[in-house]
Amino acid sequence: MTSPSRLVYDERLTAPRIWWAIAALFGFSLALVFLPYGIIAAFIAMTIGTCLAGMWVSAQGSTRIRVTEDTLFVGDARIPLAALGQPEVLEGEEARAWRTYKVDLRAFMVMRSFVTTAVRVEVVDPDDPTPYLYLSTRTPELLAGALARG
Repeated sequence: MTSPSRLVYDERLTAPRIWWAIAALFGFSLALVFLPYGIIAAFIAMTIGTCLAGMWVSAQGSTRIRVTEDTLFVGDARIPLAALGQPEVLEGEEARAWRTYKVDLRAFMVMRSFVTTAVRVEVVDPDDPTPYLYLSTRTPELLAGALARG
């Protein structure tokens, strides 16, 4: 039995708090729409609307990035650090450029609109057609440091 690798970096790309407030307001607005049909209809509409909006917000914040001593885990993907080159921290205009006009459609992209910074890592495995990874992250220096350590 192999021992588990030590966790070096762990981040969950959660949705901003304001999105949860918007989800609650969405449910409240549905209650107002259905209020002419009665209090029960308004309550049911509010409950269903809030639950659906909350599920959507939760799904936006379900992506997790973890780095162990030898593997990068992004969502369901498992990428050995040996297959990756040097990480590059992207901020501001450079991050936007790699999300838009510089993008290679073969790249592995984990983008979140509410996270403006990212890390870009070249894939050096000759058998992998993926040119690079683009990972949205709130702490690009820490993620780049964890990837470079491997």
